[in-house]
Amino acid sequence: MIAAFYSMTVIGLEAYEVRIEVFLSPGLPRTTIVGLPDKAVSESKDRVYSAISNSGFAYPRKKATVNLSPGDVRKEGPLYDLPIAVTLLAAAEEIAPTNQKKFYIVGELSLDGIVRRVDGILPMAMEAAKREGAALILPAGNADEAALAGDVELYPVETLCDAIRAVTGMTPPMQKKDRRSIFNPMFEYKEDFSDVKGQKCSKRAMEIAACGNHNILMIGPPGSGKTMLSKRLPSILPPLSFEEALEVTRIYSVKGGLPPGSPIISERPFRSPHHSLSYAGLIGGGGNPSPGEISFAHRGVLFLDELPEFGRTILEMLRQPLEDGEVTIARVKGTVTYPASFMLVAAMNPCPCGYHGDPRRKCECSPNEVKRYMSRISGPILDRIDIHVEAARPSGDDLASKSAGEETSEVIRERVVACREFQKRRFADGERFTTNSRLPPALIQAHCKTTPKAAKLLLCMMNRMGFTARSYGRILKLSRTIADMKQKETIGEEEIAEAVQYRSLDREKYFN
Repeated sequence: MIAAFYSMTVIGLEAYEVRIEVFLSPGLPRTTIVGLPDKAVSESKDRVYSAISNSGFAYPRKKATVNLSPGDVRKEGPLYDLPIAVTLLAAAEEIAPTNQKKFYIVGELSLDGIVRRVDGILPMAMEAAKREGAALILPAGNADEAALAGDVELYPVETLCDAIRAVTGMTPPMQKKDRRSIFNPMFEYKEDFSDVKGQKCSKRAMEIAACGNHNILMIGPPGSGKTMLSKRLPSILPPLSFEEALEVTRIYSVKGGLPPGSPIISERPFRSPHHSLSYAGLIGGGGNPSPGEISFAHRGVLFLDELPEFGRTILEMLRQPLEDGEVTIARVKGTVTYPASFMLVAAMNPCPCGYHGDPRRKCECSPNEVKRYMSRISGPILDRIDIHVEAARPSGDDLASKSAGEETSEVIRERVVACREFQKRRFADGERFTTNSRLPPALIQAHCKTTPKAAKLLLCMMNRMGFTARSYGRILKLSRTIADMKQKETIGEEEIAEAVQYRSLDREKYFN
């Protein structure tokens, strides 16, 4: 006797159909699973046996062959427990499916027949929504997440018996929700810019970075507030749109990283990995490629503290994602592409002891030690960071001040949102970019128009400071953002001068 149902597998961020087939034949009772199952899938036969027995059904006393098709795609995880159990019961004629819908079934089974939530539901539901006449049977704990996919019939189940009632037509589908009603943009941040005393130059640089989504590097001695400022950056960024939230949620869904009780990521991610992480942890990878920190920071902030302590090879791998906003991982089994459009915020000391150039404390490092330390950051990586700002330690008067004059994150965020709306109106509808930092080279001249004096000043600075061609484009994009903050259509000398100031990290300064 043969029976078949369907399930899903996720490769990268895309879901693909898996056909579950069961053939019962005479012989000693035994269950064999084929179709490139991993260890978790192979162990499902024991969970399925117990779940079926404890749900009031008779496990077939025959030789059972379970095939997961296509056979050349590796199947991973416990999500095939539920479809295997339902297909086994159909093959044994314990149940008689009457519903003519094409069911996709996913779910992990406990030994008593309870259905547990699984990872990757959102891409599965989005794939099911593309297929006419499809319906998805899934764990009840994943229902709100799946509802984000839009127009797809969902059958949330809590037990194996609930799943059987769904396939036999005894249970109606879940009432459809307005998926946007599930999304509630977050504005409550524990850290606020009003906590930062002084640091006017650094806060100005942070606001510019937020307005244009520019990468930023802060250099300063220990205790100058680099980490404090970085952690507060998400509080001045515009809220996630619903479409952006869906992009981010798909990534977290695949790796089971959604916050408890929340079906959608409603605030911009802030990722701060330790410098000891591997290249696969940062970029993504593995035998079956999975996303790394740069993808988890998509549409948010990737903060790399103590930048020179990261391996040089790891940092060089950031080149492509910083340019393209995505990362492609190639393995023998296939190639996957993950989104990685993040805002890089990096912090570092000027030397190993941290006090090179500090007027209050003498540096104990030799010139060669400073040179070796700074050379850990390559020129190509520095070229891809739009803003270089030196963070000075706040004075005692700043720290002792109890005045309420510091701007709150809410006030700064209002200016950032207004600036982004101003620059967004300049771009054509349907473009992949909405911020100045993502302007492709072919469109820089069209969108970054300067006055004659501003153009002359930039040319003079290029010749004097030896900027690269990439730096030239980034200076124009940065000055475009500064002009947008003033609601100016044309870039003037002031904007060019300030942009050059943020690009003028003369590394030789630290070598002398």
